Amino acid sequence: MRSMPLRCFCLALVLVGTLAPALADTVIDNANGYTLNASNELLRFASLAFDDAGRIIAVGDAAEVAAKAPKARHVDMQGKTVLPGLIDAHGHVFGLGDMLTQLDLAGSASLADALKATADYARANPNQSWLRGRGWNQEIWKLGRFPSAAELDGAVADRPVWLERVDGHAGWANSRALQLAGIGDATPDPAGGKIMRDARGKATGVLVDAAQDLVDKVLPKQDEARARVVLDRALERIAQVGLTSVHDAGIGLAQDRLYRDYADHGKLSVRVYGMIGEVGADFDQLAARGPLLSYAHDMYALRAVKLYADGALGSRGAALIAPYSDEPASHGLLFRKDAEVRAMMAKAMRRGYQVNVHAIGDAGNRQILDAYQKLVPQTASGKLRHRIEHAQVVAPADIARFRKIGIIASMQPTHATSDKNMAEQRVGSERIKGAYAWRSFVDQGSRVACGSDFPVESPNPFFGIHAAVTRQDAAGQPVAGWHPEQALSLKEALRCFTLDAAYAAHQENVLGSLETGKWADFIVIDRDLFTMPAHDIHDTGVLQTWVAGRAVFVKK
Repeated sequence: MRSMPLRCFCLALVLVGTLAPALADTVIDNANGYTLNASNELLRFASLAFDDAGRIIAVGDAAEVAAKAPKARHVDMQGKTVLPGLIDAHGHVFGLGDMLTQLDLAGSASLADALKATADYARANPNQSWLRGRGWNQEIWKLGRFPSAAELDGAVADRPVWLERVDGHAGWANSRALQLAGIGDATPDPAGGKIMRDARGKATGVLVDAAQDLVDKVLPKQDEARARVVLDRALERIAQVGLTSVHDAGIGLAQDRLYRDYADHGKLSVRVYGMIGEVGADFDQLAARGPLLSYAHDMYALRAVKLYADGALGSRGAALIAPYSDEPASHGLLFRKDAEVRAMMAKAMRRGYQVNVHAIGDAGNRQILDAYQKLVPQTASGKLRHRIEHAQVVAPADIARFRKIGIIASMQPTHATSDKNMAEQRVGSERIKGAYAWRSFVDQGSRVACGSDFPVESPNPFFGIHAAVTRQDAAGQPVAGWHPEQALSLKEALRCFTLDAAYAAHQENVLGSLETGKWADFIVIDRDLFTMPAHDIHDTGVLQTWVAGRAVFVKK
């Protein structure tokens, strides 16, 4: 059978963003293909065959693949580079959809920019009862402080405004929002949170970590129709950047219900590995029948729990063993006492769930490592592949404990290049040696599962691969890389976004590489990562994204 030209094939692909109808056996020809295998070898291939269910039949040169699928339809890749589908091991799908449908302040270069954007958004959305957004970062603004409610009132005063910081661990409210939330100067700080106050003790309008719950309680509830819009936008964006699987770090009953519904109706265009948020009422209901190992041909799984140890570095909520170098009166915030967090972890472990705990500061990481060291043998749960999410600032002596206890480090490379403007100020020149320390983890043999933490960072995995390899931001700064001794090789970075991310979800036997028997999840990109300068990785464009042998995105 003649190969169908790429231009014609693109026209034939329908339902982009959803799974297209099943095809006959298909062979991808004339590909500049790369994949890793379980032995960490980088393999090349020209052709890839998969059956109508989306399982790979053969990988290799054109003749041997054609022999395994003699009646297949052929698609000519015209020499384009083909890679395994990339996996984001830590994201927030509905959070991404929210950001795409609300005010996005991620590009604001100054307080004045953010205020103007907020005022413009308010004028463009006169019917919204609450104005919501995300993405501001006072460090980029060079304020030397947090913004205030009074400043936000200058942009919008007649309606409540609630703007989450880029990391989601702090929020900025105007006076109307504070009033509706019942927050005044005398309101006490909740456990695990902080109401920022000025020198006179007056609430400034910024709420850190658990203090944000005071506003969350009075926000309008999201109905299912809105949730579907949010999910649709997120799935569309995820496919566009070449992700074929994401680990959703913290979902509840409503999100689980939608994921199953989308999977049932062929609308789930990315594989989702779900983590139940906390171990409260939603966990009790979702866990009634035990972990969901696989649903709808590996499109969805719900076998993990997401917990929190501390906050974030940018808002000084990350828990540190010694005080912050740039704020000696603060150690940050441990969200829970040791006994409480261990009880929560043990509850999930005993029900058969992988436990994934957010820990950013060295005190937060130590608290959770201590808990794992005690609980893993007690619960006989080592095979569950427990994780620490972020593992961002770790005391150097504690890094080896990840390997010893068997804990996966789930890390986000772009956090380093985004945080480099403030991280060393926060922790100082000694503690920074254990921060964003990917090389230290890889060299000791630890599994490192890479992600982005979107929408905190862009979901684009090539930004993460670029950061992992160069330790530079998008502008190529610093020229020599920020603490380049912790950089990864390109092959190591690719593994973190493929096989090791799949391993962190118990899915390495079905995902993460292009090998016979696995799902045909792959992407087509506009350049060859392995022959071009590393600084160009950031600009990689995705041409096509395929999940289970179906195209879910084709660039027009």
